[in-house]
Amino acid sequence: MARPVKARTICSEPKINIFGPRDLSKEVYIDMSLEELETIRLIDYNSLTQEECASFMGVARTTIQKIYDNARSKIADVLVNGKILKIEGGNYRLCNNMPYGKYCNKKNCKRFNN
Repeated sequence: MARPVKARTICSEPKINIFGPRDLSKEVYIDMSLEELETIRLIDYNSLTQEECASFMGVARTTIQKIYDNARSKIADVLVNGKILKIEGGNYRLCNNMPYGKYCNKKNCKRFNN
């Protein structure tokens, strides 16, 4: 029996979830999950280590490494091949009860803007 997948904690859902060329009539979409976006935000935008990111999201560092590698591969495909990036879905939970901290996405945080 396979071990159940643990939900990853993310700060917030993005307000904009489609990125790409101006001509959005293309049928070629690359799907990115919300936890992949959160990993990119924490590691690349906030300069956290994979260990710190794993702690923030409540999963193992090896899980973060896999999610991060997948996300970077998708971003490279979008940039190099002019595809459309669509961010949605995944196995996540919002950080409703996490400590309000430095790396919280305050502008989009449900706790901050309620």
